[in-house]
Order: sequence, then structure tokens, then C-alpha cells
Amino acid sequence: MPEYYVYLKTGAYSEGDGSTTNTIPLRAVSVNITTQKNIPSFPIPLSGAVTGESLTAALDLGMATKNISINGFIVDGTITRHGTAFEMTAQEIAQLIHSSVDSTALADHQAITELVILIPSKVDETYTQHATTVDIPWSFRARGDSGFLDNTDVPVALNFPTRVDAAAGNHAGLKGFVRSFGTPLEADTVEINFSMEFEVATIIP
Repeated sequence: MPEYYVYLKTGAYSEGDGSTTNTIPLRAVSVNITTQKNIPSFPIPLSGAVTGESLTAALDLGMATKNISINGFIVDGTITRHGTAFEMTAQEIAQLIHSSVDSTALADHQAITELVILIPSKVDETYTQHATTVDIPWSFRARGDSGFLDNTDVPVALNFPTRVDAAAGNHAGLKGFVRSFGTPLEADTVEINFSMEFEVATIIP
């Protein structure tokens, strides 16, 4: 069982890093995931006069905006950067994240480019029941290869998180960027509360 179920990856992260190198762990108390469908729609003129009911036409082009709000707290912890593990205070970790949000995607060792949220899973990518519950990263992808299961009629389906990758610690998270990050610094506590807004997106360049 992982110590942290939510963590951030920097642009310098590579597959062999696991969940401890080039990552920033977060103790999340609540995670709110919002998926908003973007469908152009318009009222059909005179439809009410002809049918007795006004009608609206909509064009589903497969677009959606996906946002994630996270609230929790930061404590002292170990951060591994440039091949070395460092013990950092909660304040230092908060500063590190603020610095990352303030940077550009061109700065691999600074920019936060991925969010991992681990969830328990009992059914794998082929709708096979797991013998035991495993932790997989939250994903907006569907089960099945291209043209099969939930991806029937989908020609180039993206891979659903697998049990094998989960066992190896290779958690493919959500690509995107941190839109906002807030941390009050208070004198009467050692941990630091935080709030974060993350938007799922393909970063260019």
C-alpha cells in the first residue's frame, strides 16, 4: 500500500523513476474531479411553430474540459532530485511547488506536467476480475483495445491503466498543468494546508 495516493510529476520524470524520484507527494484530504462536455448547440428556428415544441440541435465533436480540485496538507518529507534524496520541511516543499507553478514547461526540472491519483480497482482493462484489489491511477480512458469492449467503434484507443504497470509502480497520470496553488503559512501548525486546481491538457511545446 503506497504512503501517498496523490502526487505530482515534473517534466524530468522518466519511467524508471517510480513514485519517489522527480515527484512531489501530497496528502490529499479531498479530490473533486469535474468533466464538462463541450458541445456546440443552437435552437432550431421555427421548430416550435411546426412541432409544437422548440428543439435544439447539438454537434458532439468529442470535446470536454477536465479539471481537478485538490485540498489537503503538506508535511515534512523526502524529495528526490538530481539523483539525491533530500529531507525538506513542509514550507520548503510548498515553496518548491509554487516555484514549479511559476515556471514554464520548457524547464523540465521545475515544471509540473502530470498528476497521479491512485484509486482501488477490482476490474482490469479487459473486464477481468482482479484476484485482489490493486491501486491504479485515475484515468479518463475506457476499457478495451481499439475496436473492442468499451472502445468498439474507436479506431485508435488509448490504453487503460493495467495491473502490470501498477505492480511495477509505473503509474501513468494525467498530463496537464497546475492552474492555481494556494498555501496559507500559519504560525500555530507544522503542516501546511493547500488548495490546487489542475487542468488536464496536452502541453505545447
